[in-house]
Amino acid sequence: MTRKVTEVTGLKNDCRPATPWQRVTAALHTWRTRRHEHAPPADDTGSPAPEPVPGANTLWRMRTTVKDEPGSLAALCTALAEHRVDILSLQTHPLAEGTVDEFLLRAPGELAASGIAAAVRTAGGTDTWIERADAHDLVDAPTRILGLAARTALDAAELPLALRQLLGRCTIRSQPARAAGGRASEGVPVEGALDDTVMRLRAPEGGVITVERPYLPFTPTEFARARALVELDARLGPRVPHGRDVLTLAEGSDITVRRADTRDLEAARAMHERCSDRTLRLRYHGPVGDADRYLNHLLSPRFGRTLAVQTASGRLVGLGHLLWDGDETEVALIVEDAWQRRGIGGELLGRLVALAAEGGCRSVYAVTQASNTGMVAAMRGLGLPLDYQVEEGTLVITARLGETVSTGAGEVGSTSAP
Repeated sequence: MTRKVTEVTGLKNDCRPATPWQRVTAALHTWRTRRHEHAPPADDTGSPAPEPVPGANTLWRMRTTVKDEPGSLAALCTALAEHRVDILSLQTHPLAEGTVDEFLLRAPGELAASGIAAAVRTAGGTDTWIERADAHDLVDAPTRILGLAARTALDAAELPLALRQLLGRCTIRSQPARAAGGRASEGVPVEGALDDTVMRLRAPEGGVITVERPYLPFTPTEFARARALVELDARLGPRVPHGRDVLTLAEGSDITVRRADTRDLEAARAMHERCSDRTLRLRYHGPVGDADRYLNHLLSPRFGRTLAVQTASGRLVGLGHLLWDGDETEVALIVEDAWQRRGIGGELLGRLVALAAEGGCRSVYAVTQASNTGMVAAMRGLGLPLDYQVEEGTLVITARLGETVSTGAGEVGSTSAP
């Protein structure tokens, strides 16, 4: 189940019983409210103070606004130099009044973020924001942007991740074109719209991509870069990587695991029709009256990544979804009844979690029921730290991703194929 389905696609209440769905929605709202981590205000670093280590250095990313006049940047650089702060890179974002300067800094380990901010303020900088950086930030901006463009060109599902890496910590939501009548992009100019901490861009398929970063306003330069990525995506059209793996199950049957998208809609619908009511109920927390509305959303690369499992004859028998849910990531599985208890669910889940880790996600969560022992066992089989939340009979299991994620299901062997 994905919490954004009803908000994004406008599902009608006849798709599932009202009372159970209302309970699930209320439970998820409570759980999300309790665990949601708000972005820091502009005058907060959002990072814990580093432990002072003699001779050590700390990397920081900093933004500040300076007056657009000769000598203003020089005064700022002098103030940083007085505190033995090295400027490793600098980008300028011109505004109508003033200029936003973005720095990558290397500072003595004992110098706190507040000390850097104070020096910048004394030198005339305003609206200063600073956070810890890491080695990945050492890549210069043009190289990083070209890398993001290349990833987006290879895989349509990379667009939300590319935007997040381009713009830093932000919330990205995709709203598709309305199923009937008008389009979701009505009211959004062709060139998009920028309003301080919110940008709205027209998605290639007629929807809207909304990017929010409450703690730091977007600059026109960032807006232009984001718009260029979306335009690249639109020009290239639908695409998913063609790689696939052929796996041998414990009893000897071969299956193929590959990426899927909306072109697999008919096969996915047929699989749902073969699934029992119990399987559908465990997956969607109620019977599915109109699977098309779910599947169009779930199979779209705009909302995440989907892995499909098909037999040697080409029949689709399982789907695994990795869904971008704002600043969180959801995993969901469904396996046709006749193919359950063969390790397919665990194999799919391991691969989805590996994809999430590659995309920089810190955790993934699954929404299920305590009676869904298969999903619970698959999450436990990941070998990752798990958090459990139970609200109104709904079980939410969150896995915190580590550096290494196993993609095997234990009893399934793998032979890669191009």
